[in-house]
Amino acid sequence: MNKKITGLLLAAVMASVVFATGCPERTSIADIEANPSKYQDKEIVVAGTVKDSYGINIPGTDMRGGVYKIDDGTGSFWVISRETVPTKGTKIGVKGRVGSGINWNGRNYGLGMYEEDRRVAKR
Repeated sequence: MNKKITGLLLAAVMASVVFATGCPERTSIADIEANPSKYQDKEIVVAGTVKDSYGINIPGTDMRGGVYKIDDGTGSFWVISRETVPTKGTKIGVKGRVGSGINWNGRNYGLGMYEEDRRVAKR
């Protein structure tokens, strides 16, 4: 009986270690905006509220996607998605890679994120 409990405990600990190392830590948009080169092409997770969205979804085709603006309370930026975009007011967590637009005169214009996965908060 003790061997079963020890085995189950060991399996649970190993699973939690694997799960914890596979999930990137949440990053604030303010941190990303303050140092975009640190996060360029790195996998990040942000969470916040959708403030605006523009998308296309043509039924019966593979054509869908768009952009949406997420605000985490520290800042906001645009997320590019290949999926149907969430509606305004949706609470969401997004995993993806940071991409920058145009850099001019020491300032970045167009900082955003390419969505890889998302989770919508249950209401």
